[in-house]
Amino acid sequence: MDESLPHESVLHFMKLRKRNNTPDESLIAVFESLFHEYWAPIYRLLTRMVADPAEAEDLALETFLRLYKHHPAPNEEFNTRSWLQRVAANLALQSIRSFKRRERYEINAGRDALEAAPQNHPPEILDEKEDRRFVRAVLAQMNPRQAELLVMRHSGLAYKEIAEALSLSPTSIGPLLLRAEREFERQYRALTEEKK
Repeated sequence: MDESLPHESVLHFMKLRKRNNTPDESLIAVFESLFHEYWAPIYRLLTRMVADPAEAEDLALETFLRLYKHHPAPNEEFNTRSWLQRVAANLALQSIRSFKRRERYEINAGRDALEAAPQNHPPEILDEKEDRRFVRAVLAQMNPRQAELLVMRHSGLAYKEIAEALSLSPTSIGPLLLRAEREFERQYRALTEEKK
């Protein structure tokens, strides 16, 4: 983005907002002249600081919005250039700090995810796939009611939910699950011993 003024609709919006708050047209004219006079140097300063033209434009607009809210009167002893530079520099530093925090967080999160990812451990991936295959094979061989109980329980359903889904008494779910788990373990051990 070049350092030309932002879209005219920004100035138009500020004019309308100013008219709704106070009818003093001289303040609108003062702000508009300050905006035109200082936009380019403030935008250049911010571009050098944040190195992203879009971010620099957003920060420049925020800087001028703060000037707009400050309402400098024409007869005040007010160094507009230094005030705008100070506000812009503070906004840029805040942006840089938040970017660095976000970047550090994302790098740490990415590193942790990569370290925990199974793609880095091929033997573990193979073992996990083989375990899944054995589990599916055992569940296919089991009594359908027992297999359903195990799948529902290990999917996170409560005893009451399992009982409703299978039209059983909630008090019978515990003993049925215990038998299903024992049967699953027996068949799983037999299958894994057989494959070795």
